[in-house]
This record gives sequence, structure tokens and C-alpha cells, in this order.
Amino acid sequence: MSAVGEPLFDLEPPRPGVRVRFDIDDPLLAAAAWSRLAEPGDVVAGALVAHLGAVGALGWLLDAATDPARVLRGEELSRLAAAVQEGTLRRLTDAVGRWSQRLASLDPRRELRVLHQYDGALLTPADPRWPTSLADLGIAGPFALWVRGAADLATWSSRSVAVVGARAATSYGERVAEDLSAALVDRGFTVVSGGAYGIDAAAHRGAVAGGGATCAVLAGGVDRFYPQGNDSLLRRVVDSGGAVVSEVPPGSAPFRQRFLSRNRIIAAVTGATVVVEAARRSGALSTARRAAELHRPVGAVPGPVTSMASAGCHGLLRDGAAVCVTDASEAAELAGALGTDAVPAGAGDGPQQDPRAGLGPDELLVLDALPARAAATVDALARTAGLPPRRVVTVLGGLDRRGLARRDGARWRGAGAGR
Repeated sequence: MSAVGEPLFDLEPPRPGVRVRFDIDDPLLAAAAWSRLAEPGDVVAGALVAHLGAVGALGWLLDAATDPARVLRGEELSRLAAAVQEGTLRRLTDAVGRWSQRLASLDPRRELRVLHQYDGALLTPADPRWPTSLADLGIAGPFALWVRGAADLATWSSRSVAVVGARAATSYGERVAEDLSAALVDRGFTVVSGGAYGIDAAAHRGAVAGGGATCAVLAGGVDRFYPQGNDSLLRRVVDSGGAVVSEVPPGSAPFRQRFLSRNRIIAAVTGATVVVEAARRSGALSTARRAAELHRPVGAVPGPVTSMASAGCHGLLRDGAAVCVTDASEAAELAGALGTDAVPAGAGDGPQQDPRAGLGPDELLVLDALPARAAATVDALARTAGLPPRRVVTVLGGLDRRGLARRDGARWRGAGAGR
């Protein structure tokens, strides 16, 4: 708390009586409002909404913007600051200053009218069509999703693969992405990517050509497809039974930071991420890193050793952060279901089949490190197995699909007869 006499809010306060032009008690409108007020991934806003709900947080913000000295003090402030992970009074008051700048023009009804012109839908976490896997993002998750096309994201996200890569792709990378995506949709997977030039566009093209569904997660509003050169492709994505999705409302520009933020959505909403082609500093690598942090399997397609366009993929493989993917069956094995997409070698040969058969050296090390009764963290398993934590996460995904490991919250335990 501030010392006696120290101002709690050092920004110039807005004029008294901040007003908005919509019903702030409507949960849908409140969630839509927060998608405009806060930038994607704003954990301070996320913690506030998680603590008070979208409606309560919006009401609190209006009070704070009108009379900060009254609201930002005492026991209520202490509770709110505690709700913001690693939160401080400074972070909370600075955030109120940021959000307040957008209050004067805030009207989610206007943005919903624009969305409805495109037959779109607004989803919130309370909607049964919301992909529940986004909960793994915690307070960094989106407040709402603005969707054009097939809005039942919950149905397809349970069986989906992110196929991502560099904008400056080679013909080799684009061909692999198209073939991989076409074969994945043929296996019943939805292909998710970012709608950008290069690998993303090739992934969407392959999925559409394969007669399956694909989803593009944009960094800007869904009313104006970006990049403009992919407008016709993204229209085909929608027309072919897929979806174009954004966490920011119509009219939002695709800022650089929003591209990086949308990568966490791609990583969280899918069962696995495959990087087809990426240079050492490609933005696609951030999607792979977020997927690994979320305990999602990561795959990388190898390229020519002389190609700088594949240097990022080779780095993922060298560091043990990804497994090698050369075709759709290997990609499906990362994201699919045991017995459907990843049948263990020798399955069906009789009751004496050794479940350890076909496991590589790293898989055997992690399997031996897994406790049979208690559960261990990834870091603990990494120390026991002598492997990098990122490699352990990838290996655990494969063992889980083989029925040899089981996730218990943030920990893992042995689950099969192969121990």
C-alpha cells in the first residue's frame, strides 16, 4: 500500500461521470468490451476478469476511471492486487490508465453489428462452442473470440493440428505444408494456422484442396482479412466449412505484438504443433515454444542442411524441443488418439507383446523415470532422465498416447505395463 498522503493514482484522472452507451450488465457485451479495452495476453486484465467476472470487472473499471482515489484504496484494492499474479499497486493503476483511454469510444454493440454483417458469431468461455483447451492459458487467455464461418470451435479443436512456418517460405516448404495439411484433413483433423503468406497460406490451401476444414487465427479483426493478398484464400476457408477467428473485435489493426500474441491461441487450441519451415528467428518458433510450455507435442519437418529457411526446424530437433515429422501419419501420431492414430508397433500380435517395443532411448529414459504411484513434475523427470525439460514434454506426449504415462494436473505418473 502507499504511504499516507502518497497519491494512489498518478495519471491525470478523466472527467467525472464516465459513461458508456451499452448495458454493462450484459455478460456477452462485457466480454466483448474487454476484448477491445485490453490488448491480447494482458494478464492484469485477465486476473481482474477472473476475479470479478467480465461484468464486475467492467463496472469496477468505470468506477476507477471516474474516481480513482475512492476505488483504488483499502481492502478492496488489496484483494484486487492479490488477484493479479505478481501484481502491485503500480501495475494495477497503470493498467487502469491504459484501459481508460478506450472507454470514451467503447461500444461493443457497434462491433457486433459489423460481425453480424458477415454472419459471424461472438464466443465467450460460457458458450458451449468455446474450445475448453484455451483454459490452459490461464489469465493470459482471450476474453472472447470473434468468428466468421463454422463457430463450433469446441468440436474441431479436440482433433486439430497447428501447421505453421515462415512467411518467406521456399517451394519445398510450401509443397510439404500443402501435402501434409491435405493428408491431415483426410484423416479427420482440422488444420489451424495464422493466415499469413508462406507456410500458413500453403497449409490452408492444402486443407481446402483436401476437402477438409481449416481455421485461420488472425492478429486483426475478422472484418478485414489480412494480409490483403490472402483475402480470396481466407474467403475459401470460410466457404469450405472452416473458420476465421480473432480475439480482437472488428476494426482492430494487426499490430506486430498482436501477431506474437495470437500464436499462443494457435498453440493452445490445437492438440499438437508442427513447424514445417522456419529460419532461426522466425515468428513460427514462438508458436512452438508456447505449445511446449502448454505441454502440447511439437513436431518439426527437416529440410536441406544447407537451407537457412529450415535452420529453425533443425534447431528445434537438435535441442530436443520437437520430434521429427516427415509425413501426415507422424503428425497425426502427435495429436491423435491411441489406437486410432498412433497404434503401437506390434499391436494385436497377442498378449505377450512388449509395450516397450519400438520406444527410442529418450522414451525409455523418461519411462523409467516415471513414478508408479506418486506423480512427478517435468523438471523432476528431466533431472532423473538426464534430458532437457522441453524434450521430456515431447516424449511424455508420445508415452501418453501409447498408454504408458498419465498426466495428473501439472505432474506425470506411469500408467502402463511397460515399466
